[in-house]
Amino acid sequence: MTATAGTVEGAEAPVPRPPGTHGARPGPWRSRLYRWDVRYSPYAFIAPFFLFFGAFGLFPLLYTGWASLHRVELAAPDHMEWVGLHNYTRLLDDAFFWHALRNTFTIGVISTVPQLLMALGLAHLLHYRLRAATFWRVALLTPYATSVAAATLVFVLLYGRDYGMVNWALGVLGIGPVDWQNGTWTSQFAVSSIVIWRWTGYNALIYLAAMQAVPDELYESAALDGASRRQQFRYVTVPALRPTILFTVVVSTIGATQLFGEPLLFGGAGGQKGGASHQFQTLGLYLYEQGWFNFHLGRASAVAWTMFLILLLIAAVNMLIARRLRKSH
Repeated sequence: MTATAGTVEGAEAPVPRPPGTHGARPGPWRSRLYRWDVRYSPYAFIAPFFLFFGAFGLFPLLYTGWASLHRVELAAPDHMEWVGLHNYTRLLDDAFFWHALRNTFTIGVISTVPQLLMALGLAHLLHYRLRAATFWRVALLTPYATSVAAATLVFVLLYGRDYGMVNWALGVLGIGPVDWQNGTWTSQFAVSSIVIWRWTGYNALIYLAAMQAVPDELYESAALDGASRRQQFRYVTVPALRPTILFTVVVSTIGATQLFGEPLLFGGAGGQKGGASHQFQTLGLYLYEQGWFNFHLGRASAVAWTMFLILLLIAAVNMLIARRLRKSH
């Protein structure tokens, strides 16, 4: 082999470098910039979340807590008079607050228990192979995608005293018309039915996802032992879904504590009162009435923080129950 001029026979050709480098190594400032990029870029990516959370989450929470210790009126929100815990002690003597708390509990139980039981049954049906399974899953999620206003207005028409379809169906069965809006239990049942209709499918899909994570070997072993589908559901499915059931109970309880849109729209023009006798006024409506109809922002802030403390109590109970479930397994 003949060597060309300026080269050595058998030597490899030099590797070309990117234009502009001229064979020089990166400077110290480039290495430092690279290290900064690796170290601080993740914080820059998540910074918008913390900025929005601080502006629209943390600051309103702290400011509401500060306002709950003052006498603040909607007509002059900049004028704050220190009253300490007076707004909280006043709640303890307010019969309307306790009435709203009792209504919130009652509506929460009426809406949560049937909702989760129906969701569990629907998930069990969808867990087995059905025709058009995707269609049924989408149909279950449709009420959740419907706006609160649209759903509530439709239910207001259904529960109409004179021309509602529900009273028409009762009349066919020989039952007289029911004044759904002005009765205590009837109005609470009507509001609860709206919540049940909107959230049952959502919880059913959560249960369905949890059921699909249960190993098939458990069902096969139960079938070999002679267990029927009902027994498999009771002794295999339900124990495996305990953490998921606990999660849905807690989330539904939190939602019931914050219930606002459904009773407000169901009550019509005076919806903030929850009916003429406050028969379905929830804590959310009581807060709204105190702040934006009675103009007492300090009292409304105290109600908001009381609801927040109730939710913290619910979260603490959830942690205790979850810890006991983990120990039992």
